[in-house]
Amino acid sequence: MAAVLTAAVPALAVAQPAPATQGVISYPQAYFAEQRPSTALDMVQRLPGFSIDGGDDVRGFEGAAANVLIDGARPTSKTDDIEEILRRIPAAQVDHIELIRGGAPGIDMQGKSILANVVKVKGSGFQGLIALANNHVFDDGRNSSGVRLEASGQAGPGAWEGGLRYGQGIDDGAGPGRHVRIGPGGARLITSDIDSHGRAYQWVLTGAYETPLAGGTLKLNTRGFWNWYEFNQLDWIKFPSPALESVNYSEDEYETELGARYERALGARMNLELVGLQKLTGSDIVSPYRSTGFNGDFFLDQKTSESIGRGVLKYRQSDRLSFEVGAESALNVLESETDQLSNGVPDVLPAGDVKVTEKRGEVFGKSVWKPINTLTLEGGLRYEGSALTSEGDVSLEKTLYFLKPRVAGTWAPSDRTQVRFRYERMVGQLDFDDFVADSSPNSGGLAVGNPALTPEQAWVSELAFEKRFWTKGALVLTLRHSKLTDVIDRAPIFSGGLVFDAPSNIGDGTKDELILNATLPLDRVLKGAQLRGQSTWRRSAVTDPTTGDEREIYRLRPLEWEAHFTHDLPQYRMNWGFDVFSAWRQTSYKYNAIYTDKLKTWVMLFAEWKPKPDLTVRAELNNVTERGFRHTTTAYAGPRNTAAVAYVDDSDIQFGRGLYIRVRKTF
Repeated sequence: MAAVLTAAVPALAVAQPAPATQGVISYPQAYFAEQRPSTALDMVQRLPGFSIDGGDDVRGFEGAAANVLIDGARPTSKTDDIEEILRRIPAAQVDHIELIRGGAPGIDMQGKSILANVVKVKGSGFQGLIALANNHVFDDGRNSSGVRLEASGQAGPGAWEGGLRYGQGIDDGAGPGRHVRIGPGGARLITSDIDSHGRAYQWVLTGAYETPLAGGTLKLNTRGFWNWYEFNQLDWIKFPSPALESVNYSEDEYETELGARYERALGARMNLELVGLQKLTGSDIVSPYRSTGFNGDFFLDQKTSESIGRGVLKYRQSDRLSFEVGAESALNVLESETDQLSNGVPDVLPAGDVKVTEKRGEVFGKSVWKPINTLTLEGGLRYEGSALTSEGDVSLEKTLYFLKPRVAGTWAPSDRTQVRFRYERMVGQLDFDDFVADSSPNSGGLAVGNPALTPEQAWVSELAFEKRFWTKGALVLTLRHSKLTDVIDRAPIFSGGLVFDAPSNIGDGTKDELILNATLPLDRVLKGAQLRGQSTWRRSAVTDPTTGDEREIYRLRPLEWEAHFTHDLPQYRMNWGFDVFSAWRQTSYKYNAIYTDKLKTWVMLFAEWKPKPDLTVRAELNNVTERGFRHTTTAYAGPRNTAAVAYVDDSDIQFGRGLYIRVRKTF
């Protein structure tokens, strides 16, 4: 540390963000100077009152956007995480970042209330990066390493970039722990010690090329991803008599993606955007379960493909009024084969072998109007239709149509204050996985597919209040109410005299959310320090299809929060801080069981040192509190509305601290 303390440099002047114009605040590169960021991600994470939203994992392109733009455009990818994209952009290549609050003419907000737009430096020369990292787990001495190689540059009139990443990961939801099973009278039925381990190996290859073409700009991007994950658990039973149960799980998955975007001005006010995307994924799962008297084996082989074509025409009438119309089509295909053996005998699985095809189309129109300086109004209408067919164990043909209106507005009585509202109809996308059978051999649970599902719909009302203070401070309070129809949850399905658990539409419901996002600069008490945080409270109500009682929505977490403290020390070329992620609870319901998962609070301490502008060393002490994971099963002798509790199963898994070291060199 002495070397760090003696490497003093003059303090850097803090640049101020540019004044807000039509709801847009511009943060120049100098604004982030004291932080000494390495990537665009480091910069975006420091924007006051902003949290990255990775978007929704849905089919199609229109509804899956994150809340970050690159040079005013959404990345043409659905498999590449927005944080990974930002991590690949060196901070030196960022000219400035715009924070777009509440919308502005000519900007497609992608259904978000607030966006960040990362504007890159044009024509930058060759740049490269190599990073090496290692994570050490203190409890068992395991190590996981990783390497990242990236480069970018110019090739004639165009620009290119490429990256290769290899990494190993350790599952911090697995570890040693205890297991106990209690009978309905309180008697202990089983006690055991658990020894579990999970590990992953990943390769990621990315590339992109952008060039002028036919009066416009063409950008191509590609991504390849391969992941191998394995999980092993030994359950050493001590009571009532010594025994051993084991479960293994391995998954081999891949993703490939090719995207293209073409943009061209059609005059001074009109712009054309064309997008094409092809995605292929595959997953092969093998999971054997072994115990005294029972052996179970589960196999899943699944392949999906998605092809998307999209065209958008944008017209900007003036600085106060803009219009946008477009259309999108998509073809999605799922092929899935599921097998399960019980003591070597094949089980009959409804929807075990299926092929599902969806042809989907959507047309849309949007407009943004700023009638006065303090008011921005947005209106939009989307109309979608899809045709689904299923072959194999399930034969089905279904056609769906939905109209999705949206209105939103922003009132800004001053540059520091905004009130935002929106009201829209949102329609969820059917999850193809709900069409096929799934199983958990170690718990004996079987979930059948349900191709008769209807997409969940919601009328969403949202009101947000934003207040900015002290140059870098911000407070955003959001209240959201969703009136739900055709809620997708879990319900019993009766077939051939047997009862199965399946995803089902269970009727209407409600969901309320209160979200607080705060950025608090602490310069008045500790120069260069900042505290950021976000908290989300959720309350929901649906009718349980088994008992008829009101309960919360399946797997909806009532409370989640996170806090991030950073202290920049530019005179020592370093910063340090901590991240805290809250404990959470989620509950799953089946017709004959209730599952409760609880994850405890996770804390990470970090320090980052930049001895030279092209060299960064980062150290993290992970899981400082040695947080654990608790899984509780309340099993019933039959349906929950008629049967008594058979037993309660409780597993408490602990995972120790880890030390992560990363060295990052640019050239």
